[in-house]
Amino acid sequence: MSPLTERHPGPVAELGRFSAEDLGPLLDEALFTWDRDFDWDFAPAAELVRDFVQRHALNGFALMAGSRIVGYAYYVCEETKSLIGDLYVMGEFRNVESENALLQAVLAELWRTPGVRRVEAQLMMLSSARNRELPFPQWVRAYPRDFLSTPLANVNQLVPREHLNLTIAPWTTRVQDETARLIADAYRGHVDNDFSEQSRSPEGAQRFLTSIVQYPGCGTFCEPASFAATDASTGVLQGIVLVSMVAAKVGHITQVCVAPAQQGTGLGYELVRRSLLALSANGCRSVSLTVTTANQAAVRLYERMGFVNRGEFAAHVWEPR
Repeated sequence: MSPLTERHPGPVAELGRFSAEDLGPLLDEALFTWDRDFDWDFAPAAELVRDFVQRHALNGFALMAGSRIVGYAYYVCEETKSLIGDLYVMGEFRNVESENALLQAVLAELWRTPGVRRVEAQLMMLSSARNRELPFPQWVRAYPRDFLSTPLANVNQLVPREHLNLTIAPWTTRVQDETARLIADAYRGHVDNDFSEQSRSPEGAQRFLTSIVQYPGCGTFCEPASFAATDASTGVLQGIVLVSMVAAKVGHITQVCVAPAQQGTGLGYELVRRSLLALSANGCRSVSLTVTTANQAAVRLYERMGFVNRGEFAAHVWEPR
């Protein structure tokens, strides 16, 4: 990550005032930074941003230095909740004060939006995300998360786990509805529900699944490396692992979910192992994932499988009380 600078933030302006060309240098630097820090090809997401900005259809703010855009943040609203989709400030201008100027503008606008009662964000480029001042501190909660990755050179050394009466096969959209129900059931009472409402209900999980399968924000969905485990007798879904490609030879595990009755049996390990094997067989050199730090059982599992911590960030929730 770039070191924090001492430059003071300039004024902020609504994104709707600008063209995709105005945003070009900022997005070009973001492409470089995402690749350097996370081996992540940000180009598909950047193209979506350019398209929406060009159509004046992206809600958010730009941080200005004279006539230059040196930072931006955008948001989307979903009924009573809003998501801050991204925040990025050029390294030359990046500091807590600059980032907070954008956050302050976004949050102030959202509190003026009828019906919005909750704001969620997982901003991987936010500086010192776990230990920093934030706007509206009386309403914000932070949940530390880790970005882990592993090379795939030694994946064949992972020992398979046998699961009697379970059938593991490639995941397809035919089981998307059942997957949404599984996610809601498996995450009941889980810490991740505190910062993401999408896993609290089948409807929310369905929106999450649609976003990762159909849209490039989390990469391009990789069906050959995604798997589903079902009960061989009943056909009931017991676990899933979903994978996207975030660069030409880099995969990202977007979801691992195991039914409550199967948790602790090693099914999660076996699903991830099969994904790693499939990615390796298709020429991938590495794979990444994110995990909530407090979920130590999952962190230990991934570490045993060779994952190492590449970066720390946080999920944030603002909720007026």
